[in-house]
Amino acid sequence: MIPESFQRGFMKLLSPLVRLLTRLGVSPNSLTIAGVVITTAGALAFFFKSPRIGGFLILLGGLCDAIDGSLARNAGKATRFGALLDSSVDRYAEFVMLFGIGGYFLMVDDYVSAAVTFLALCGSFMVSYTRARAEGLGIDCRVGMMQRAARLVLLFAGTFFGLIFRIYDPALTVVVGLIALVSNITAAQRLSYVRTWEKK
Repeated sequence: MIPESFQRGFMKLLSPLVRLLTRLGVSPNSLTIAGVVITTAGALAFFFKSPRIGGFLILLGGLCDAIDGSLARNAGKATRFGALLDSSVDRYAEFVMLFGIGGYFLMVDDYVSAAVTFLALCGSFMVSYTRARAEGLGIDCRVGMMQRAARLVLLFAGTFFGLIFRIYDPALTVVVGLIALVSNITAAQRLSYVRTWEKK
């Protein structure tokens, strides 16, 4: 869903920050943990009906998540444990983001958007689970549009436009609706892909 050229261009923009953190001796694992802590603070801000603060913190936590892997490689500190920690913490970060947004919708009595948000949370975890389970069976299963990078870009875009134009609720409702729909379709695509692969 996200072109490789866009991903490379975005990481190129962040390369000066990665080099600075490398010179400062920042630990990649510490940056990974910092990202989920900041994201959790953002989720709590949503719970307290402060979407502006919550959106800013979620964007900041997402920045940590975007560069921790690059920092590990640039500093020569890439390890298997670091990769596992990053993947595990990513799940927590995604959970608290959507949980916080869903809680915000409950607090403002928008029960439909809250239900859609929790459906998006379910779909997000199923996308990750189906891929992990398939790879555990020896099948490379990266099919489908709504992979984690696409989900994060949508969440950050919705948060960013909400902050800029002060349209938090409509922007977030549209974003979580897209994630709920396409992530569950992606999980079904992966199930279908594995079934087709097995029949070959």
